Amino acid sequence: MSDLYTQMITVFLGFFAIMNPIANTAAFAGLVGDKSKAEQIKIAAKALIITFFVILAFSLLGKAIFHLFGITISALRITGGILVFLVGYHMLNGHTSKMHTAQGSEESDIAVSPLAVPLLAGPGTIATAMNFSSSGGTTGIIITVSVFAILCLITFICFIFSSNIIALIGKSGISIVTRLMGLILAVIGTQMVITGVTAVVSSMS
Repeated sequence: MSDLYTQMITVFLGFFAIMNPIANTAAFAGLVGDKSKAEQIKIAAKALIITFFVILAFSLLGKAIFHLFGITISALRITGGILVFLVGYHMLNGHTSKMHTAQGSEESDIAVSPLAVPLLAGPGTIATAMNFSSSGGTTGIIITVSVFAILCLITFICFIFSSNIIALIGKSGISIVTRLMGLILAVIGTQMVITGVTAVVSSMS
């Protein structure tokens, strides 16, 4: 039983470090800070439901999906890193990224991209889910999915309370948060690309 608890804690800490709900709460505030409470709840719920099912799919079928399409984790990291960098770049310059612009799109689009993919269900989260689920058989899959569901609930609560932070710091504060998160996201995106490229180079040597 102690081994089971140890595995659950390990999975939770791994997902928490990769998904980083605290940092993503600030990103969420920067992306939807100008929307109403009801819209924020709708976006948060949709983003996390999508995130959960994406991770569920990769936990169950990850290896088969990658094998079917000839996709590697490194390719996923590089592509995801570029997407995250582009979002961060636009936020850093005080603009809304074209990936989640209000022109010709609904709030649900923001929930899908960039919130659900690639910020929440990014390459690192997918790789972590695949690693944990594939290492423990059926039990590993159950633990991985269950722990991730708990983390999604925690993240949802953090997202909901982000509106209180927005009300507290005001528009100028939102601008600062947006630019700071833009810098962080740009760095995260760059690191994801570096990690992917390094893995590719290592595999070739």
